[in-house]
Amino acid sequence: MSCTKFYVSLTSILFTIFLSQSVYAQDKIQLTTSEWEPYLGAGLPNQGYVAELIKRVYEVVDRDVELIFLPLARAKRKAREGVVDGFAPIEHAFKEDKKFLFSDPYPGDYVGLLRRKNENTHAVKALASPLQTLQALKGANFGVLLGSYSAYSLDASLNLSKVVKHTQLLDLLFRDRIDYAIIDKYTAADLMVTKQPHLIGAFEFISPPLWQNDFRVAFSKKRPSAQKNRADFNLGLKLLQRQGEVEKIASKHGLFFLPKYKKGKTRLRIATVNNNDMLIMQKQAKEFERIHPDIELQWRMLDENVLRKRTLSDLAIDGGAFDVVTIGSFEAPLWAKKGWLMPIESANDYNHQDLLKPIKDSLSYEGRLYALPFYGESSMTYYRKDLFEKAGLIMPNEPTYQQILAFAKKLHDPDREVNGICLRGQAGWGANMAFFNTLVNSFGGAWFDQHWQATIDSAPWKQALTLYKTLASEYGPEDMTHNNFNENLELFAQGHCAMWIDATVAASTLFDSRFSQVHQQVGFAQAPIGVTKKGSHWLWAWSLAIPVSSKVAPAALKFISWATSEQYIEQVAEKEGPLAVPPGTRLSTYQNMKYQQQAPFSQFVLKAIRQANPVDNTLPYSPYNGIQFVGIAEYPALGDKVGLLVQQVIKGELEVEDALKQAQDLATEQMIRSGYLQNNK
Repeated sequence: MSCTKFYVSLTSILFTIFLSQSVYAQDKIQLTTSEWEPYLGAGLPNQGYVAELIKRVYEVVDRDVELIFLPLARAKRKAREGVVDGFAPIEHAFKEDKKFLFSDPYPGDYVGLLRRKNENTHAVKALASPLQTLQALKGANFGVLLGSYSAYSLDASLNLSKVVKHTQLLDLLFRDRIDYAIIDKYTAADLMVTKQPHLIGAFEFISPPLWQNDFRVAFSKKRPSAQKNRADFNLGLKLLQRQGEVEKIASKHGLFFLPKYKKGKTRLRIATVNNNDMLIMQKQAKEFERIHPDIELQWRMLDENVLRKRTLSDLAIDGGAFDVVTIGSFEAPLWAKKGWLMPIESANDYNHQDLLKPIKDSLSYEGRLYALPFYGESSMTYYRKDLFEKAGLIMPNEPTYQQILAFAKKLHDPDREVNGICLRGQAGWGANMAFFNTLVNSFGGAWFDQHWQATIDSAPWKQALTLYKTLASEYGPEDMTHNNFNENLELFAQGHCAMWIDATVAASTLFDSRFSQVHQQVGFAQAPIGVTKKGSHWLWAWSLAIPVSSKVAPAALKFISWATSEQYIEQVAEKEGPLAVPPGTRLSTYQNMKYQQQAPFSQFVLKAIRQANPVDNTLPYSPYNGIQFVGIAEYPALGDKVGLLVQQVIKGELEVEDALKQAQDLATEQMIRSGYLQNNK
């Protein structure tokens, strides 16, 4: 039988089995699980990689599954007792537990050695087995999580310190109480990003890992449907694997398996955001590969929040997962200061003088450029001219938030699927907090005073959050807390938003008839103000940088120079049209008559970028740079936590005063932990 016929036959058999079982497969499966970032978490997108995979597996066999988050010991106990159908994920080492039936495996974690960065550390040689590798490190002290596969499987002759929390492992390692932490690399990295940002850059993860664990679902034998639940899972998993969907789900969450690439070529691993401009770059990069046949590009297209976390978490453990990273005006100077990025030494024909000064300055540290800008942006107000005209309203060039509120109330028409206003609601320092920080600034607020005391429980913050809640809950889309830039762009382009306050880069899409159903009705004005213009509109540049961990920096420099050049802009204009060129980086773009003719917003955007001031950014003096962010290393962790509190207010789960008090306490605690403040308790 030919290979093709075999695959067709196998697919037919699997599909027949699926059809025969689906009639009886309508009951819901209940699985307990436990928080384990980045694999599982109630606050993660789609509850994390494992949750999304399990739900998708059962979806393809027409079954429904519910994941119940509980503390680990309790979650496993309920599954063993048969209170629920099972538990997930369980590592392959625990397959011998006689109370469970186990599913087929799916990719899990990468466990290895994490150690302090030190000039005197020596290479760790990977031997025939993980245990031999550890035993070769004579006299070393190891830390491991109690109850994990690592603790379960390691030889008692090793000097082991067992702890109950991963954060304790990192603390012990940082204080030199242990020499190595035996830990999953993604877990360690994400813990530093989300909970212990003061540790970022202090450790390195030794490659290769000790082992790669498969995950499984454990089905309780006490449930009469255990055999069927397992069979359905295995069938669904096999179907997803054949379609390549397992890897797609994992990469969507920033988790990558070992890649395959062509021998004899230099591979560039590029981490970038999944917006329209970057998708165009991926498409046009075939020309770069044609010019450079010895270079192969491997793309990691990620959601904005996932991209930020994954690039920072990789740097946190010196992981070396990427050769080109897409970063912004927040990361470039901070990461350059810490020595994580290579300074840019572009070819002589690269026109640095053409770069817009505010954008170039935002990507520099001590006068040196550390990233090349792909596109730049400020923020602005978009509105539907036809809806305003019909309602007898006039949008001023410089609207106030009180006017925006009145307009939203007048224009909100859910019966016609028109929302009064669309705003970012997805939690994250680069998501809802990007807009919300400008709202706070415009009402005269700031994160910290000149002594780094948090000022979140202040009147401007209360005014801003109260207004944000009103706009979002009364005049915004029903699912607003799921929406970030891409979702709102689609809503406005399809005619579902009367107004939208967001990045200037969206104008290119909204005025393009190929993508926007309202392209002839788009109006624009400045970002609104409360009591001051300071910090009311942001400054940002999505840019391409090279981590110092890259082993192919010369090839990476060739790519980022090509992708940010005048020649690339000309190529996009020719292939995709003038409106598709990446805006906000080069003066020559705004001097181009064809661009000016097709982009009536061009001079408005240029002026907004030039007027944004990330130094003189708040009405009261603040000790940090940045408009829609706080330019300190701790901000991603802090901004994400406060973003979740803001989101809870929008959902009606938390009162404004309670959210601000919790945010104030979080900020104060972080400033003490990071050494900005003394603990006076």
